[in-house]
Amino acid sequence: MDEQFKNLVTGARSFRRFEEEKEITVEQLKELADLGRLSPSGANLQPLKYILVSKEEVREKVFSCLGWAGYLKDWDGPVKGERPAGYIILLRDKGIAAKLGIDEGIAVQSIFLGAAAMGIKGCFIGNIKKAELAEKLGIEEGYEIELVIALGYPKEEVIIEEIKEGDVKYWRDEKGVHHVPKRSLQEVVVKAF
Repeated sequence: MDEQFKNLVTGARSFRRFEEEKEITVEQLKELADLGRLSPSGANLQPLKYILVSKEEVREKVFSCLGWAGYLKDWDGPVKGERPAGYIILLRDKGIAAKLGIDEGIAVQSIFLGAAAMGIKGCFIGNIKKAELAEKLGIEEGYEIELVIALGYPKEEVIIEEIKEGDVKYWRDEKGVHHVPKRSLQEVVVKAF
């Protein structure tokens, strides 16, 4: 396997603190949404649509509707100056697909890999006040908000490590380094013939 690709996958993981002052343009967001568009789609239905957010006043509206890092109980999300510089909101067109499928995960991974290749990191968020966000952004009834992808240039270090004593919870050390436990390859490969 190409080590460069493995590093790209390893680097395309959740980051939650960003250099907010470093702009992400609508053009960059369009490039990333295009990767989602080009990704495989169940039955080739292509039900995903995207809202791209780079303007600060709209970013504030989005931020106010998100919940951050459930395992970090004493953290309400990034403070001003460390917030995302852009968002991609994944919508499901209910006229094309009545329920959630597999497309969201495939598209998000493509977007994450593309962002990592640009030096941008992100976090996909499912803890969303959907009705409030839909109202704030004027999202029409025919669309269901599925995920929000928060994006920015990283302002934190994230380390992948082996799980200890079965604990999958991510955590931060005294220096603010974010630690993400992962199961070993030996544990996840059930059989190899």
